[in-house]
Amino acid sequence: MSPYTAGKLLASIATPADVRQLKEEQLPQLADELRQFIIDVVSEKGGHFGASLGVVELTIAIHYIFNTPEDQLVWDVGHQAYGHKILTGRRDLFHTNRIYKGLSGFPKRSESPYDTFGVGHSSTSIGGALGMAVANRLRQKTDTKHVAVIGDGAMTAGMAFEALNHAGVENADLLVVLNDNCMSIDPNVGALKEYLTDITTSHTFNKVRDEVWNLLGKISKFGPNAQEIAKKIEIAVKSVLLKQSNLFESLNFRYFGPIDGHDVVHVAKVMRDLKDIPGPKILHCLTKKGKGYAPAENGSPTKWHAPGLFDKTTGQIIPSAKDTPQPPKFQDVFGDSIIELALENEKIIGITPAMPTGSSLKRMMDEMPDRAFDVGIAEQHAVTFSAGLATQGMIPFCNIYSSFMQRAYDQVIHDVALQNLSVVFCLDRAGVAGADGPTHHGAYDLAYMRCIPNMIVASPMDEPELRNLMFTAQQDGMGPFSIRYPRGQGSTIHWQTPFEKIEVGTGRIIREGKDVAILTIGPIGTKAVQACANLAAQGIEAAHFDMRFVKPLDEKLLHVILQKFKHVITVEDGCLMGGMGSAVIEFMSDHGYQTQIKRLGIPDRFIEHGSQDELYTECFYNTEAIVQTALAMLGQETKSKTTASASV
Repeated sequence: MSPYTAGKLLASIATPADVRQLKEEQLPQLADELRQFIIDVVSEKGGHFGASLGVVELTIAIHYIFNTPEDQLVWDVGHQAYGHKILTGRRDLFHTNRIYKGLSGFPKRSESPYDTFGVGHSSTSIGGALGMAVANRLRQKTDTKHVAVIGDGAMTAGMAFEALNHAGVENADLLVVLNDNCMSIDPNVGALKEYLTDITTSHTFNKVRDEVWNLLGKISKFGPNAQEIAKKIEIAVKSVLLKQSNLFESLNFRYFGPIDGHDVVHVAKVMRDLKDIPGPKILHCLTKKGKGYAPAENGSPTKWHAPGLFDKTTGQIIPSAKDTPQPPKFQDVFGDSIIELALENEKIIGITPAMPTGSSLKRMMDEMPDRAFDVGIAEQHAVTFSAGLATQGMIPFCNIYSSFMQRAYDQVIHDVALQNLSVVFCLDRAGVAGADGPTHHGAYDLAYMRCIPNMIVASPMDEPELRNLMFTAQQDGMGPFSIRYPRGQGSTIHWQTPFEKIEVGTGRIIREGKDVAILTIGPIGTKAVQACANLAAQGIEAAHFDMRFVKPLDEKLLHVILQKFKHVITVEDGCLMGGMGSAVIEFMSDHGYQTQIKRLGIPDRFIEHGSQDELYTECFYNTEAIVQTALAMLGQETKSKTTASASV
């Protein structure tokens, strides 16, 4: 049972079938209760907040009108689907959302039949729903309806336009609900945002549209040609009053709206009307992030996207910082360091695809607005835009989350590496990303970057090293340069050290030893530091080497290590297949070394959500795992479980 109490109506809802038993006039009360339940749980447990509050009424209306899960609902991104989860049999487990072994924070097919398509990245809903619609047409399941809910921010990605273009020619039975709140995580940017604003603010268009719709209701009584007459009038009104309003209809979508997405009864009535209209349709709904919770409505939508824990009565966000000074987040080190570098090097440009706050590039955007660009949710464009800048002598720092960079892999190869252009890829959220789970873990970048010709692949162990790698990457003639770092805090309080150039392809010795060599890449090396101390307490002298570069490898250092040590452990916060450990084994094979080697890292499976430390433990590359591996290689039993597990 849930420790949280649901309102009277919400408590009676076990599945959407129960929602469909309600009277229309009960829907506003259900919306109030659902919104309050989300506030109660998220304020104490954390998670995405503003987006789910903004679609409470849309969620209820969809499940009220459509026969889910037989009618198939696809959410875009998925952080707006909390209300959906609560209404589809997961209310009593919702307090486990994003907690280790609990519910996923995103729709997930294996979790519920109501989650028809797994999501976490943006702009996939229209393509996924279109695939379902075509499949059901081929299976002659003509009664099945298909609904995709996509935010206006997600509509800026190329995938969304590709799917719209395809859906129009397929004439698929598809309803796209455009949830327009002018926000993704940060405010939306670009021409599409301006276009949607034109539609929503054109008083003339909306007034005449309403009058024409009333007239159409009367025309519909006059014979078999009424539909054709209505369509012609509707097209004419849109063409005359808003010249740009044919964007969606030019793709063969019937456009309806904009309507108030928080009037649940009206939304339900409109959806009932649209349900039986054949072909592709788009319903434009105006919503507000954080709707119904005053601090979120009136405060920063970016802050209230995922605010952490907060006092639901006062809206005061509960600080997580400890009393003692704490190391900064890696993203903040990037954000401050790029400004320092850009002040000295006028060629430096900052680019992010819709993550200015998350990447901390917003600091540069505020201070140097003409040299920092948010290109919207468009990772592929971000990379090719960076390539274009580089052809003219600029040095773009393209900051993309590791898992989002997967969406632009062809552009990295074709537009940047093949042309050997000096683009610096700063891959935030590398390694296990925590509660966001498998859609957001940056597990693969070491492997997918190091196999690309011309690419330099590096990762700093601490904050000063991040600064130095950024300084190195902007030197003349470096070519493509990838720097990866994880979500969260680093390990160094006094991090703002003078910049120093690092020789590309060189590692460093962190600790001398003679019994076993531990090779690490990136901040996971701090676990090896503690492991070496724990091993020393047991009389074992472990050497620790921070490799810094996966490509090119420090071959000189590797020769020294492999000639001296019979036992080697590699540790990385990335996939074992193709990662740093694989690179070392390849080097050993190429040079005939027979050293015993054990690789620690992310195994060949998708890792679920949980805290980073919980996932380090599950995947067996925390401090204790390093200690146990060293002892096993040396043929010794663990002498002190307490000592070995002092740090995970």
